[in-house]
Amino acid sequence: MSNIEKDAELPEEAPVDDEVASKALPSSVWKRFVVGSSNAPAENETKRVMQSRHLMMIAIGGTIGTGIFLSAGSAIALAGPGSALLSYVVVGMFVYSVVIALGEMSAMFPVSGAFSVFGSRFVSPALGFTLASELTAAAIILQFWAPQVQAWEWALVIIVPVFSLQLIHVRAYGESEYWFALVKVLMIIVFIFVGLIYDWGGIKGHPGPGLSNFQNGQAFIGGFQNFAQTFVYAFYSFGGVELVAVAAGESVRPHKTVPRAIKATFLRIVLFYILTILTIGLCINWQDPTLLRAADESDVTASPLTVVFQRAGFGAAEHVVNAVLLTAVLSATNSCFYASSRMLLSLARSGQAPRIFGWVDGRGVPVPALVMALAVSFITFLTTIWGEGVVFTWLLNLTGISALLVWCSIGLISLRFRAAYRAQGRSLLDLPYTQPLFPLLPAGVVVLALLMFIAEGYSAVKEQPLQAENVIATYIGVALYVVLYLGYAIYERYGLGIRQHFVPLLEVDLQTDAVWKPGEGAMIRDHEGKDEEAAVAYVGGAKAFLYKAKPSAGHGKTSAVGILWQSA
Repeated sequence: MSNIEKDAELPEEAPVDDEVASKALPSSVWKRFVVGSSNAPAENETKRVMQSRHLMMIAIGGTIGTGIFLSAGSAIALAGPGSALLSYVVVGMFVYSVVIALGEMSAMFPVSGAFSVFGSRFVSPALGFTLASELTAAAIILQFWAPQVQAWEWALVIIVPVFSLQLIHVRAYGESEYWFALVKVLMIIVFIFVGLIYDWGGIKGHPGPGLSNFQNGQAFIGGFQNFAQTFVYAFYSFGGVELVAVAAGESVRPHKTVPRAIKATFLRIVLFYILTILTIGLCINWQDPTLLRAADESDVTASPLTVVFQRAGFGAAEHVVNAVLLTAVLSATNSCFYASSRMLLSLARSGQAPRIFGWVDGRGVPVPALVMALAVSFITFLTTIWGEGVVFTWLLNLTGISALLVWCSIGLISLRFRAAYRAQGRSLLDLPYTQPLFPLLPAGVVVLALLMFIAEGYSAVKEQPLQAENVIATYIGVALYVVLYLGYAIYERYGLGIRQHFVPLLEVDLQTDAVWKPGEGAMIRDHEGKDEEAAVAYVGGAKAFLYKAKPSAGHGKTSAVGILWQSA
């Protein structure tokens, strides 16, 4: 029997003999709650309850937040609408390559922690530890601190209810994220329609700029240096696309839902990022005071969406956009609590974090990991002593570069996974989803990521006058990544006594958590194809049966079967 045919709910554990249990339990509080043990008794697992619609909406709009609503305008003010649009297109292609590479592994191995688990399993434990720690530290810090909310009391109003929601059940996260994302998606669609109509003069009494913002040398400002700086804003805006892979571990029939969600990601990139940045660039000049204020002073309350709606004659748009921004903050907080807790859970389960964070209650909620995420979010309140604008800029750089590092690592993991798959003689037919153009896409991700790192450094060094804090802000994420990786590698070598750093290709575990076993792929696809043919034949047969029962033209009454035939 394949794993996909198993029940979503785990079976009850068999009773354990008291003597055996006493030997299995750790002998001290330190070992019990801090040190992981491979001989520990079985623990609760997360629940597979998220439906296809939840995963689809998370993929389409789950992480649309302040990156596109606020910082996109800063990219235009910095380098012009043409440069901003080009950087979003490049990063969009880059991110889509990352998503399909990650989707291939997530559809086959749907586990909580996703690429952290993949990094440990397919490359080295140090990489898995670094990915989870990097994402947890960087994503939580920025997303939990809503820049437009100045008082810590307001931040509590956002964080505490969302935290309480996460404690209920993963289904509560999926359902709430579905509606949060739906609000943002509808807002973006309305904005694009209104913005394009306004730009081409379709609103009476409100003449639009047309293509003037892209003419007379205004499309590209500041040369390559400014263009390179816009990538940070694009990274920040696209951050979180990998959340689909994290959620795959708690979704029903992931071998079906994950590929669908991956395909929906392309729609998200084109519609909600490329068209949005294009609409903003068409409607607002790069020298507009609102965009300049957002770029120079990190005034995150200056939303380009609000400006466009107001200039199109919708005076009350400010309140509507602010309401949607609040939804975006709630959604981002919700997603980051979820992603961070699952990453910490995966670290604890693999023995790379205190064992207590691997505990899951009977409803499938990793409570200690969630509490830790809450504690880190409260620490961010201390950042207000340095000033909101300065902190927001530093955190934006940290999150943007950290996202790039994670994506680059996913490209490496994908290459390593396929190498192990080939070395062990596995067939691609046993993968529920295979990425196209392999190995060009994951290799391109790695190469492009390295080029972007160089471009970011070049931009920071060439800035006049040279400011050391800007160079540090650019590479602070890289420094954190290197420290985490080398730190765990040293601990692994001298603390755990493991001499072999990289997992040999022939020893890579391709069995655990796999939805299909070797040789099952073709059989399952054939079985599903026959089921679909049978369903079509059944519908056709039912219509044929009802056709025979159709009343003749000479009868004045229509039978119940005739009514069914007409509706069919």
